[in-house]
Amino acid sequence: MVLESLGLEKYLEEHMNSTNYLLRVMKYKGPQTSEAKLGLSPHTDKNIVTILNQNQVEGLEILTKNRKWISYKPFQPGTFIALIGDALHAWSNGRLYSPFHRVMMSGNEARYSTALFSIPKGGYLIKTPPEMVDEEHPLLYKPYVHVELLDYCYTPRGQADQFALRTYCGL
Repeated sequence: MVLESLGLEKYLEEHMNSTNYLLRVMKYKGPQTSEAKLGLSPHTDKNIVTILNQNQVEGLEILTKNRKWISYKPFQPGTFIALIGDALHAWSNGRLYSPFHRVMMSGNEARYSTALFSIPKGGYLIKTPPEMVDEEHPLLYKPYVHVELLDYCYTPRGQADQFALRTYCGL
């Protein structure tokens, strides 16, 4: 759907053949206080797309482009939220936003969530299609191999770098 919305359906087969998936189940213990405590530090996902589902214990917060934290409140049980990752942000030449997000916990209940991550296969080169580059949208990122970005992110410098994608391959 994303590729179709950008008019880039011709890349669909390449995308499907270059993607792996990982399902993760996460538990955040209730901090036993009414005061909000950090459950997961602010970060962007390095993958392509993350699809999240959570139990009815809230905690996910997303940083808007206006630099305000907003709480994600599911409309009803079973609601999913999709987050663009850095790989799709780079591939789309910045046209799709990879938001910072975190988990803030309060109360006594545990928060459970499941996340389905779409991840570029090892050795796959993330490269902005020429259709996404023009005078109004100059190239933002050099092509990069996803696992090499992850290698950088796991170094002491990379772990401290909030803008690892820009540092690693930004122009």
